Amino acid sequence: MQLDITGHHVDVSPLLNNYIKDKVTRLKRHFDQVLNIHVILEVQKHSNKAEASLNVSGNHIFAEATGHDMYAAIDALADKLDRQILKHKEKIRSHHRQEGAHRNFVDTQVA
Repeated sequence: MQLDITGHHVDVSPLLNNYIKDKVTRLKRHFDQVLNIHVILEVQKHSNKAEASLNVSGNHIFAEATGHDMYAAIDALADKLDRQILKHKEKIRSHHRQEGAHRNFVDTQVA
């Protein structure tokens, strides 16, 4: 997995870098097929913005979050990405076994 961290109008300190890496390990715990992550940190007038773009096998996931400080924005971003990864994981899980069981049940009822 490749992790790129970029800052717009903000210097990415080693503390921020380590904080983001800790949050990314939580994402890897749920779904280990993440290919690369690109995180952009941006300071706007009265808010801090964090956005991330993930490439997972067969899909592209994007999320952004704002907060009163950069750590709050990163926390909100990690929560959004976590929910999206779990949703993606549910979509790719095979449900063929349940459909076959239902089909066999209907066939035995008709005959």
